[in-house]
Amino acid sequence: MTRVKCSKLRGKKPDELQKQLVELRQELNTLRVGKVTGSGGAQKLGKIRNVRKSIARVLIVTHQTTKDNLRALYHGKKYKPKDLRQRKTRAIRRLLSPKEKSAKLKKLQRRQSAFPKRTYAVKA
Repeated sequence: MTRVKCSKLRGKKPDELQKQLVELRQELNTLRVGKVTGSGGAQKLGKIRNVRKSIARVLIVTHQTTKDNLRALYHGKKYKPKDLRQRKTRAIRRLLSPKEKSAKLKKLQRRQSAFPKRTYAVKA
C-alpha cells in the first residue's frame, strides 16, 4: 500500500477506517513474517516503516473524530470529562473564580457599611 494521508482519511466513515486499519495490520504482519524468514529483502524493511506510520495515521484520525464528537456532545454542559477541559496551568486552575474573589463575610460587610471609606476634596 502507498502512504496514507490524514486529509483523505478524514472524509471516510468510521467503519471504513476500521476496515482499513485491519488491512494495514494484516499487511504489517505479513511483512514482519517475511523479515523473519528472510524473503523480501531491504525493500520490505522500508515498507514496514510506511505501514506502521499509516496505522498511526488511521488511529490519529479515529481518535480525533471521536474527540470532536464528544466535544460537540458536552458543549454548553456544566460538567465535562477531564480530557475535554482546558488544560491551562495548575496554578491557573486553582485560582479563585471572580465570584469567589468578590465574596465578603457578613462581619466585613457590616463594618464597611458602618464605617465607609472617607473621601476628601482638596482645594486648588
